[in-house]
Amino acid sequence: MMTTDIHHAIDAVWRIEQAKLIAGLARIVRDIGLAEELAQDALVTALEQWPKSGIPDKPGAWLMAAAKHRAIDRLRRRKLIERKHEELGRELASEGEGATPDLDAALDDDIGDDLLRLIFTACHPVLATEGRVALTLRLIGGLAIDEIARAFLVPEPTVAQRIVRAKRVLAERRVPFEVPHGPELSQRLASVLEVIYLIFNEGYAATAGEDWMRPQLCEEGLRLGRILAEAAPNEPEVHGLVALMEIQASRLGARTSPSGDPILLLDQNRARWDQLLIRRGLAALARAEARAKDLGAAPGPYTLQAAIAACHARARTHDQTDWARIVGLYGALAQRTPSPVIELNRAVALAMLFGPAAGLRIVDALACEPVLKAYHLLPSVRGDLLKKLGRLDEARTEFERAAALTRNERERKLLLDRADACSRQGNGAAPQSLP
Repeated sequence: MMTTDIHHAIDAVWRIEQAKLIAGLARIVRDIGLAEELAQDALVTALEQWPKSGIPDKPGAWLMAAAKHRAIDRLRRRKLIERKHEELGRELASEGEGATPDLDAALDDDIGDDLLRLIFTACHPVLATEGRVALTLRLIGGLAIDEIARAFLVPEPTVAQRIVRAKRVLAERRVPFEVPHGPELSQRLASVLEVIYLIFNEGYAATAGEDWMRPQLCEEGLRLGRILAEAAPNEPEVHGLVALMEIQASRLGARTSPSGDPILLLDQNRARWDQLLIRRGLAALARAEARAKDLGAAPGPYTLQAAIAACHARARTHDQTDWARIVGLYGALAQRTPSPVIELNRAVALAMLFGPAAGLRIVDALACEPVLKAYHLLPSVRGDLLKKLGRLDEARTEFERAAALTRNERERKLLLDRADACSRQGNGAAPQSLP
């Protein structure tokens, strides 16, 4: 195998094994920053040795063994406390100081538990949201700093500082590398799910920039959700979030035109929806509902949102959508987690069920909500309802206001096109077809 081919293979192995490697090392050294350094050292060693010796049969085990030996060297050199030294010594005692590592033994640890600990630590509420997101993408998603920076349209030094700051806070606060228990588990799990969905949602509907979507972030969010579902199979809301992301991800191929312009849900070609992802999502939703029932609990917010997405996924056409069920699900969601944004979404569903005037009454009542003051979807929804009622001048004004509020260029163009269509239609010209 040529050197370039081996380097490509090493890169592929690293992408797969990085999170498990850091998770296993963090359990040993109790320091995420040090664990990442040790993993990087093991990668450097592989880059030096594998082109000569070839890729081992169990590359993940090889990397773990190399990193563990490196940990011993570092801890001795830095004269860390004897307790940690003894723990690591016991970890490798069966191998002997100079013996060749037993690669099977190197992976005896419960990788699922280690990954779960790493996810809960990286998403700890003690960290700022942007720090949690950056650290999670770096350690568990395996994204490089420049990839994270491009995904969120921030400078690379900013991402690097967020990661360094997050590691420092975890160390200073002495956050334990563990899965919490009891009441703390619920709080910490909510933080983990929030971070994963934030990552996915930023890919699904980019806040700012030239592109409406960033599929790489959707892929990373979905991958993290799947990892968590395997590691915490009895948590209903984990499966609910996975279901929601699977079903939403099924629409990615239909959400933009060949030129990248947005295509709204009701205008999408449903034949382009990914049926495999829909089936996976519906299966995850069934698991979430079954787990909740077993626990005697009502469906959680992510499970309810997944059930709403499932209504769209099951409808072959827009006209077959079960809007009555969607309205009911939004009502249940509003009771569980009251929010003006949820109420805005319920208004859209009510408009589809009972007509635009019914939805507009709710939207108008939301106009004074402080949290929606700079939320571009409020005037966007209001504009759509006004347009359907034939109040074109008012609709144009709302679309223009929404365009001024959004920071996404594709969405701004869509909204301005809708405003222009209202002007044309109001002047008696034939309305243009919209994306």
